[in-house]
Amino acid sequence: MTTDAGYRHGNTVRQNVSRRPPRAPGLPPRQRQNEPEFTAGIGRASRLWASLPRELAKAFRPHADAMTAEILREIQLAVPEYARPLEGPFGRTIVRSIQQAVRHCMDNLGNPAAPQEAWMGVFRHLGKVEFSEGRTLDQLQTAYRVGGRVAWRYVASVSQSLGLSTDFLCVGAEAIFAYVDEISALSLQGYAAARKRAAGTRARQRRQLLELILADPPASPKAIARLAATAGWRLPDRVVAVALEPRADQHHREPPSLDSEVLMDLEGPQPCLLADPDLVTAGSLEPALAGWRAVIGPEVKLGDAAMSLRWARRTVDLARRGVIEAPPLARATDHLATLWLLSDEFLVKELIRRCLAPLNGLTDKQRTRLGQTLLAWLQSSGTAPDMADRLGVHPQTVRYRMRQLEELFGERLNDPESRSDLEIALRAARLLGVS
Repeated sequence: MTTDAGYRHGNTVRQNVSRRPPRAPGLPPRQRQNEPEFTAGIGRASRLWASLPRELAKAFRPHADAMTAEILREIQLAVPEYARPLEGPFGRTIVRSIQQAVRHCMDNLGNPAAPQEAWMGVFRHLGKVEFSEGRTLDQLQTAYRVGGRVAWRYVASVSQSLGLSTDFLCVGAEAIFAYVDEISALSLQGYAAARKRAAGTRARQRRQLLELILADPPASPKAIARLAATAGWRLPDRVVAVALEPRADQHHREPPSLDSEVLMDLEGPQPCLLADPDLVTAGSLEPALAGWRAVIGPEVKLGDAAMSLRWARRTVDLARRGVIEAPPLARATDHLATLWLLSDEFLVKELIRRCLAPLNGLTDKQRTRLGQTLLAWLQSSGTAPDMADRLGVHPQTVRYRMRQLEELFGERLNDPESRSDLEIALRAARLLGVS
């Protein structure tokens, strides 16, 4: 039996250097009929193996077990992480992978229709295993390079004993090292897929944890602690919530670059963040939340996180309505008096209606002027010059207006409790734009 590459037959060696050498390495001009499709970047090695004579598979197959054992031994010597007893799932995975690699090369010799999915699946799975073991791909890539060198040495030795031609050695070497690149790429795909899936799972767990913490009434501390452990989130003693104003494009925006300990929900109708107060500072949030309106809520115990978020969201609402002036990133604690004053708008509007009823018979302009004058009187020493400075009018104007107010409100201006209600009503009316 002879081949285009030439090998020993009986006691003679035939070197067919005059015959046409194997097809030059590289992609063929057109895919052969029935030749399998490959993943992008995968398949060059298989095409190189397939370009060689089929008879070579019979010549090399008896050496498969010895080559597998030699590759395994060298990998264990070169990679300490793999130098443990080959027991259990780890051992089976490593041995199966090497066997699959060698078997695929044998099956592919002279056979362009050799199945591809089995070996591709094995090396994608190896990438997933490395991720699940908490390792990088460095060790696996080293193992592949070592395996490729051992395989080449073994193939070169067997080829020499069989008297195979230089043409075969060139194609074989290129196929081996192309194969190393391809199995490395497949493992990278598997590693990336596992990492993406884990990130998605972790993100879902953390969104569930955020919902649990912000539930009203809050979930039990034990339930929160269990889910926090599963999600890999350290439970802080105190937290702040950050309310974000919803955006039309929030589902299409990249998540902000924040500390991994910041819980976030950017997909819901009321996006928010929750974290240890030390992790949520203006300096860290402002650049990360560019384009968002955000309000940091009061610092509270973890069990009161919903309260922090409530006041942060209330501040966002007031800022959106123009009731308060706030920068894109604000703190609810900078507006505590206003938040308290407007904590129940129904009640405060009822207070306004009752306290300021004496102004009802006036025009809008008159109500506004007299309301401003009355508030200035309540907030100042009550002298006409002081009030005039505050209002930007002549003292005589102030005196005239005060006589009108005394006629309208009478003894209520002398009652401390009534004066307090009047000041609250006037301040709230100014904030809400109610005349």
